[in-house]
Amino acid sequence: MRRDFGATDEWLKGEAGYTLTEMLVVIAIIGLIAAVLTPNLMGQLGRSRVKAAELQLDTVATAIEAYRADVGRYPSQSEGLAALVTAPPDAETWTGPYLKGAKGVVDPWGRAVIYQAGDEDHDYVVMSYGADGKPGGSGVKRDLRAGQ
Repeated sequence: MRRDFGATDEWLKGEAGYTLTEMLVVIAIIGLIAAVLTPNLMGQLGRSRVKAAELQLDTVATAIEAYRADVGRYPSQSEGLAALVTAPPDAETWTGPYLKGAKGVVDPWGRAVIYQAGDEDHDYVVMSYGADGKPGGSGVKRDLRAGQ
């Protein structure tokens, strides 16, 4: 049996749809859920950037060791990490690039990885100042280091 729904039918006169109050309650519940989950997700993002920075510093340190194996010395302070991407003029045995482009020397926060050559030919440090970009700190703001 087919029923013809005209403008006078009961279903149009009744409570069809949602009231403004019901919609506001649903929006409030969604807002509360978002307020609870957002800090957890942001904390996870900070921790994942720290892990990515640690892995990146280890990769740069490995590239420095490969450079030393080929050239016979670590990059000088004046050459910096650019020596891992483009050959210095005095490095005849350079077989790089040891890193894929300049992106390899930028930390997850968009700042350049810091390279400090030691006084002797057996030590160096590559580091990132962490999320805040300042020396010191703790948590995701701590300094990250790799090297000898």
